[in-house]
Amino acid sequence: MMNYKEKKYEDDDGRVICNMDVPGMRWYDKKSRRREENTPQGIPRDQLTRSEARRYNWYAVLAGLVIVLVFSTVWVLFTLFCTQIWFR
Repeated sequence: MMNYKEKKYEDDDGRVICNMDVPGMRWYDKKSRRREENTPQGIPRDQLTRSEARRYNWYAVLAGLVIVLVFSTVWVLFTLFCTQIWFR
């Protein structure tokens, strides 16, 4: 007797359109995780050092502050425009 999975949809031919096996997701391929765990200790992993992480966070906070500054400046200028020019 043949053991095969019955197709759920008639038009499904089994091809993968978009591989959803992305690193960092819960369902990420366990084989590749084992492969990463078995790497020798001399090979660095793709992980930031402490100073790199601190610098990355600092620049992210700085970018957020710049965005807030731009929006605040535009809001103040718009308010001044409305009160001094538009509503006169």
